[in-house]
Amino acid sequence: MEATGRTALYVCSVLFIFTEVSSEFIHIPTLVHHGIEGKSLLLSVETHFLMDEAEIQGTWSHTKLSGTRTTLVTFTKQAAITDMMYRNHLLFREPNVSLLIRKLNQEDEGDYHLSLNIEFHNKTGLVIKEERTVHVTVDVPVSIPMIQKSPSYAVVEDKANVTWTCSVERGTRVVFQWLRNNVAVGASNRYHFSQDNSTLLISPVRKEDKGTYRCVASNPVSQGRNSRPVELNVYYGPYNLEVNSVQGLRTGEVFTINPGELVFFECQADSNPPNSYVWISKSRNATQIITEGPRLEVRSYRLAQAEEYLCRAFNNVTQKQDEAQFTLVVASLGTVLMSIYNRPFLEQKRPHRSAGHEDATEDFGIYEFVSIPGKMESAQASCRSLARLESIQDMHTTIYDVIRHVSETPSHSLLE
Repeated sequence: MEATGRTALYVCSVLFIFTEVSSEFIHIPTLVHHGIEGKSLLLSVETHFLMDEAEIQGTWSHTKLSGTRTTLVTFTKQAAITDMMYRNHLLFREPNVSLLIRKLNQEDEGDYHLSLNIEFHNKTGLVIKEERTVHVTVDVPVSIPMIQKSPSYAVVEDKANVTWTCSVERGTRVVFQWLRNNVAVGASNRYHFSQDNSTLLISPVRKEDKGTYRCVASNPVSQGRNSRPVELNVYYGPYNLEVNSVQGLRTGEVFTINPGELVFFECQADSNPPNSYVWISKSRNATQIITEGPRLEVRSYRLAQAEEYLCRAFNNVTQKQDEAQFTLVVASLGTVLMSIYNRPFLEQKRPHRSAGHEDATEDFGIYEFVSIPGKMESAQASCRSLARLESIQDMHTTIYDVIRHVSETPSHSLLE
């Protein structure tokens, strides 16, 4: 019996020594608490020793953000004394050394310091001191943010600025974030944010800024709250004007069609609002308006062998315009050879690249369209094959101008 008692005492001594070495007699799971105003907050403490084997003495104190420190509770294992000023605001239950704060308010923010002295019964005179500090913030949950745009109407690119404002009715320590088409917006040379990110200035506005904007508000006690989406409409263009047709043969800006063929051309450009379109015929140094709208219908039997056309796009809001010019050739789509008209074919020694290569400036000028009777089995031939011909006297030739570069010149009217 005596041996058993000595064994038990030895085991307890080993455990005590192990615990003493680790010095973790108390543990606080969370050292930072984000409390909600009006709600209770428990500063939980876990004890790693048996209360029946020790005497304790301790205090909970509070240091406000201003630096003022107040002792809230003084306690032993048998009793606790709470400061009378906080008697209805705090709850401390011995022997548990945790502290409950009721109905948090802004004054409860700061550091809570626990100081605990432990004296074990079998080690009288040896006092172990444990200290922990817990930081507490108190926040108001964020309400749904409200978003505003100024000006509220659509704007013209490169001529206007837009200011976005995000605000909340309730919330503390609010963090704002901006999204365009559900993608986060960051600062740039045109995107400027206020210090708290609640305001976004776009200066100047451009085409790529159009889209749906939202702001997201959050704080330590609220996940991101989204505002309603607001659309930014930007007037721009025309850009990337081009003329297309699914009929005939196209080489660069030259369309070749068979005699008697009915051909449709489409004129398109990126623009907001949609462009107004005018089609113009250019012949014998004179211009004539044919029709308006994005679509042109041409009956080849009414044409000469070659005619020039121009599509002009005009944006009534941005007051910008663009033009695309092309040549329409009427000829049988047999073997097609092209060469520069103002130089004899047989004198050409260098290889010639077809119209449409990278250096478009080399293509401006007068070209010759050549149709060779009896060579219909080939749809196309290179210019170099023409140089090997001994004679071109029997060839039927048609002379026409290739499209010349037309620079963009803003105008107030399509018909100027």
